[in-house]
Amino acid sequence: MYLRFGRKRKRSRIEEGSASSDIAFLLIIYFIVIAGFNVNKGFIMQLPAKDSTRLILKEDLLRFELDEQGALLYQGRAIGFAAAEQEIRSAVAVNPNLAVVLSIAARSPWQQVVSFVELAQTLEVEAFSFSMKAEDPPKEAL
Repeated sequence: MYLRFGRKRKRSRIEEGSASSDIAFLLIIYFIVIAGFNVNKGFIMQLPAKDSTRLILKEDLLRFELDEQGALLYQGRAIGFAAAEQEIRSAVAVNPNLAVVLSIAARSPWQQVVSFVELAQTLEVEAFSFSMKAEDPPKEAL
């Protein structure tokens, strides 16, 4: 009794690569579909057009500060976010052209900054600006 072994057919390089290319194609489709479900949450603020100029008088500015400990300051005294909300609401009622300005200390906690920006967005403040305070240079020992 003789056993006959069949010859294995040699596969071409195209056939060998087709399985990996199929997997790669399916992965690409998968990531494209998943990217459609990525939800970005953030602040949507209406920014002025690049070429627009808007004049704001000093009387129309409502200035707040965030110190390094995260305390919110208004006119030199510490206030809470609820009090800041009341100040902004009453000022906007009197002056609809009001611009809220937030000056932020360099080491201020980021969550306080985000909370204040969210407050301005909630109150639908049309003109809102924030800037970082310049850090004081370190004092050298004498």
